[in-house]
Amino acid sequence: MAKIFVEAYGCSASFADSEMISGLILNGGHTLVENSSESDLNLVVTCSVKDATANKMIHRIKLLNSKPLVVAGCLPKAEQNTVEKFSENASLLGPNSLGKTLQVINSTLNGRKQIALEDSDLSKVGLPKVRLNPAVGIVEIASGCMSECTFCQTKLSKGDLTSYRLGDIVRQVQTEIKDGCKEVWLTSTDNGCYGFDIGTDLPSLVNSIVEIPEDFWIRVGMMNPMYMPRIRDSLIESYNNPKVFKFLHIPVQSGSDSVLHDMKRGHTAGTFRDIVKRVKERYSVFTISTDIIVGFPTETEEDFQKTVELLDEIRPDVVNLSKYSPRPGTDAAEWKQVDVVEVKRRSKIIFDQINNISKENNKRWIGWKGKVLFDEKTEEGIKGRNFAYKPVFVKNEVDIGQSHPVEITEATVSGLIGRIVS
Repeated sequence: MAKIFVEAYGCSASFADSEMISGLILNGGHTLVENSSESDLNLVVTCSVKDATANKMIHRIKLLNSKPLVVAGCLPKAEQNTVEKFSENASLLGPNSLGKTLQVINSTLNGRKQIALEDSDLSKVGLPKVRLNPAVGIVEIASGCMSECTFCQTKLSKGDLTSYRLGDIVRQVQTEIKDGCKEVWLTSTDNGCYGFDIGTDLPSLVNSIVEIPEDFWIRVGMMNPMYMPRIRDSLIESYNNPKVFKFLHIPVQSGSDSVLHDMKRGHTAGTFRDIVKRVKERYSVFTISTDIIVGFPTETEEDFQKTVELLDEIRPDVVNLSKYSPRPGTDAAEWKQVDVVEVKRRSKIIFDQINNISKENNKRWIGWKGKVLFDEKTEEGIKGRNFAYKPVFVKNEVDIGQSHPVEITEATVSGLIGRIVS
């Protein structure tokens, strides 16, 4: 029996993987420790989506390398040589190789490096898990994607779309709720194409989950705009159930159709506009989240201005902003890059723009009263979410997983501040 330290980085799917890895570790007779100083073996679930993230992963690998080490997740699958350059003895576990978790750990503990990067036929639904947050159940509904984006390593890491069976997912959600979760995240590389490979789709899944009779909320995770037209109307209707957070994460990446074409995104700015327009016509209050990349190799000043104009028009509540960075193995990494100083300039313009939009959007919530589910402790206090998945901070003492009526008294760039009311 060994003491094992597990840490995770990246998207919600990475954190879900780490929960399942931890569950498999406990089932295998080992124990989990909260600090690498106490461990016999360290395991890090990595992300490789950006240069800055990959550099952080390398830093963590170097720090954790003083003991037997397993590097899991996307980085070893997409950039095996990079991992081995900084830790030649570390064992490697791919994001779709969780079935080999115990085998890899036991081999590493015995001083033998093992590489398990090939996809296994193990479904990620129904595996044992150790939750990072007792109030939140993260449920992976699929792995891989159908896209071929020229800037993204995800396809290299996770391969083609593999959707998990609808009934298995519903049973997993039932387990999460039975174990005390009040909030369920449906996550995958791209929720928008869920089920296309097995004859179903995302609206059908959401409609099946909301039939579970208990009191809980569902957060539908990221979906790319290119697959939305196939499911748009039925998905928008599925949000009508009060159990579904009025929250949509659709990454547009650019306001320029020329750049989107070069990115091989498979959608236009018009596709994104249409989805947002229809959502807002159907629901008076709805949180729109999107992603923007500035400084893509073929982005001209005119292309950049189209992104600025799109954000001014749509005014999304949340924008995840990234400066383009070339990722090894992707097409765009081989192209002529935009000058770094220019990329920083564009990034600063968008950063200031989205902060102003967020502050204005959040100010509209001042005076609102309603139910908030508290799901996280932060440095600012207890954080919860209202029906539109807006982050709400209170200074009251509240237990994680509880819901309380709250009145919003202030608004910041990052969220809402309120007080619990009787």
